[in-house]
Amino acid sequence: MTKVTFGGRQAIKLCQMSQKDRLAFLAEGLPIIAESAESFWSASRQLQDKPREMGVLENFANEEAAKALILIDAVRCPAKLISSKLNKVVGHFYDHLARLIYAESQDWKPMHMKQLREYVDQERKAHYLEGDGGEYILPNSTVARRESILYADIEAYENDALVWNMPHRLQNQYGFDQRPAVLDTVDALFAVGAFTETGLKIVSEIWGQVEFQESEDHQDAQTLTELMLNRFIEADILLERAHQKHVSALYHSWQMPMYNLEFKLINVPLEELQLERAAMARSEYGCDL
Repeated sequence: MTKVTFGGRQAIKLCQMSQKDRLAFLAEGLPIIAESAESFWSASRQLQDKPREMGVLENFANEEAAKALILIDAVRCPAKLISSKLNKVVGHFYDHLARLIYAESQDWKPMHMKQLREYVDQERKAHYLEGDGGEYILPNSTVARRESILYADIEAYENDALVWNMPHRLQNQYGFDQRPAVLDTVDALFAVGAFTETGLKIVSEIWGQVEFQESEDHQDAQTLTELMLNRFIEADILLERAHQKHVSALYHSWQMPMYNLEFKLINVPLEELQLERAAMARSEYGCDL
């Protein structure tokens, strides 16, 4: 029997397109994603007296913006890697953890790709230890923040005690007027013309010259960003609203390409956590807990 494949959640079909058709289709969709993210953010600013609901919309804005950056990374991927990487990169489009890490990474300042991979891998751990001596085993904080503000749920502590999670915002992640870097990065790409068909071709040509894998660093990324922006200017594709702040956002916040990184949750065995806890306790207190 033939599986029905119409409807939503069809980004994987980007992998079946030619490069030319894919860039043309992305040029149609990336502005839609950017405007969707801005719409969530704008709506969140109207809910100052409802912090939980404001936080939910802020998270939606961040994840929408991250979707644009995931697709741009598919464009930045060198042509020689497209066949082996595109399916995985596009798969991140629907993955909450991948999108959240993409969003958070716009604030990171790794020295090189190896360190960026370490940062991402740390954020992928399903559980981690909290406390000076590792007293508490907690679930992945990135996912937990998203889920705890969205849903009422039943949670279990390490001793198997059950508790109810009451959705609420623990703290204001951003100042009321402070925008997250992921939104500024996507807006900057939009403003300088990167989301046009011509812009995407330039992004592909410039960034495809270098594979970001281990030793490549922020300087390499800045060099390619400068080349890209000069080509945008030559092609006369900057939007009228393009401003120096958009250029600054790209140099300051746009993270190195992450098409070579993994984003799936890493399950950490309880025994590994217990060994790590014992080591932390001995270091902090001179004895096991």
